[in-house]
Amino acid sequence: MTTPQFSLYVHASGPNPWKVVIILEELKLPYKTITVSTTDDANHKPPYTLLNPNGRMPTLIDHSNNDFTIWESGAIILYLVEKYDTEKKLSFDSFESNALAKQYLMFQMSGQGPYFGQFAWFSLFHPEKVPSAIERYKNEVRRVLGVLNTILQGKKYLVEDRVSYADLAFLSWLWVMEFPALGVAGWKEEPQFEAVSRWYAMLEERESVKKTHELKDAANKK
Repeated sequence: MTTPQFSLYVHASGPNPWKVVIILEELKLPYKTITVSTTDDANHKPPYTLLNPNGRMPTLIDHSNNDFTIWESGAIILYLVEKYDTEKKLSFDSFESNALAKQYLMFQMSGQGPYFGQFAWFSLFHPEKVPSAIERYKNEVRRVLGVLNTILQGKKYLVEDRVSYADLAFLSWLWVMEFPALGVAGWKEEPQFEAVSRWYAMLEERESVKKTHELKDAANKK
């Protein structure tokens, strides 16, 4: 059997690896996923830490490029797009438009991911209830949604009014907000987030996103 071009190390329930899966699906690049267990701390031990000393997922190996290995989801996305998106399906010809797409990817990585993640952590997993932390990060979730809503006013997508990797990078952390236990799934019906809700609904209709949902659901059942 032919080895797929890429191996992607994932954590079944973690949002960040699935950002990369969406990009691989969009670009129709052949890959396989390898689930790394966190219950036995395998992500913090060799052999995984020989690939990624930070012990987080995802990590990507490009077997067609001398087994080039890269980690951090944003860096992986940029690697895939800059090396393999030759038809500019998810990127742009314009230098300025590519700079804007990177700007929004950095906002996803520095703003959305950490704040959404801390809200989920303190709400669901932290051993002690810390109401002030929950409230802080819930407010930050709403602030980030508000920033996105402002950006999306009067347009369909973040850059050049067509879908790019920057739009798709936000999806998997928005999925986290659907967890009933977090109590925030109703954000999509709030008028102040109307533009984000519309954008989110359009992105969710893409075949790459539907396929990623299926793969994520299957991984969580194993």
